Amino acid sequence: MTEISSMLITHTKATIDEMESAWHGGIDQLLVRLKSHELVEECAVLKTCNRVEVYVVSPKGSKVLLEFAKHMKVSSRIIDFLDHEESLRHLLRLTSGLESMIVGEDQILGQVKELFAMAKKAHAVGKTLDTAFNKAIQVGKRIRTETGINKGSVSIGSAAVELAEKNLGGLEGKTVMVIGAGEMGTLVAKALANKNIKAIYVANRTFDKAAALACELNGMAVRYELMEKYIPMSDVVISATKAPHFVLTHEIVSRIMDEGKQELMLIDIGNPRNVESSVGEITGVTLYNIDNLKSISETNLEKRRDEAKKAELIIEEELVLLNKQYKRQQADNIISALYSMVEQIREREREEAINKLMARHTIGDIEREVLDDMTHSFANQILAEPTKILRNAAEHDDERFLDTVAELFKVNGGKGKK
Repeated sequence: MTEISSMLITHTKATIDEMESAWHGGIDQLLVRLKSHELVEECAVLKTCNRVEVYVVSPKGSKVLLEFAKHMKVSSRIIDFLDHEESLRHLLRLTSGLESMIVGEDQILGQVKELFAMAKKAHAVGKTLDTAFNKAIQVGKRIRTETGINKGSVSIGSAAVELAEKNLGGLEGKTVMVIGAGEMGTLVAKALANKNIKAIYVANRTFDKAAALACELNGMAVRYELMEKYIPMSDVVISATKAPHFVLTHEIVSRIMDEGKQELMLIDIGNPRNVESSVGEITGVTLYNIDNLKSISETNLEKRRDEAKKAELIIEEELVLLNKQYKRQQADNIISALYSMVEQIREREREEAINKLMARHTIGDIEREVLDDMTHSFANQILAEPTKILRNAAEHDDERFLDTVAELFKVNGGKGKK
């Protein structure tokens, strides 16, 4: 089995600026680039607001990823390179919410499903990654069922609201604008419910989505093109869109502040960023982004530490099962290759025997069938005991034996064979 290698750029080492500069092109483009590499058998790419992760199945995964990082001009200072076992453990922790900035958040599980589906659609995934990601998704669901890791407000959206509360001394009687009515904007809106807010404005490029979300909150939907009119009435603006460009530029916010607005808090949790960074330099404006949520994350982790320990125990248990699954696959690959090799020999010898007999006698369908059954029986009897031994070796983690058999018969399936 050729193993998984991964490279991670996440909030633990990189800032939002560094993560954005590490990203070039769309996911589809990156998959095509990785997939075209002669040493890459399978690949998948994960990208969220605070992580970029690349997974490859390759006999020389670390070499491939180092070259890829250099090509993308990403500093090794902000990258973690993981081997097979580390990649598997990380993936299980990731879908469980343990690697998230907001520990226990649910959104990561859906994001992994969506991004893995993209890799499958691009035909970039084979059995090795399929096994790992399916196990990770199953473990993420199990942990949320069996632990309280995701109980309470656990999302980037709720952390943004908590940050606003902390810096404004509470949200009671305040006016809030939410830009974006997608998944993240909805999470912000849910976190704002029951905060005794004076008014909530919801702006979205598609007005119907803004209206639906505003209705749930007893708020007011704002047409996207009229957003600038309502920002001066807001104490805090939380922007959470997936727009590929800045929603609030230095020019727009300067114009708002020049018209008499004294103070304005902006919280940018968009992916990519929605607010131009220079906006934070405008007098009276306080700008926060995802990097500023780390203090909220630490408090969140304290609250969920016991549940995180339970989750980690489940992950280690599931990791053992996953490795056994890979060992069974390794044995099955060798067995399949052996049967294929023997079948080719059987067919060749059967045809040679038929040709020799036909040179002396007339051979009919019955004779052909007898020869076919006889050679099938020989092949199956010869391989029956090796099949049992190989499966037993897989169950007992005897990887050296599996590799030796693969090498002895020159078949694929052994560790590190292409």
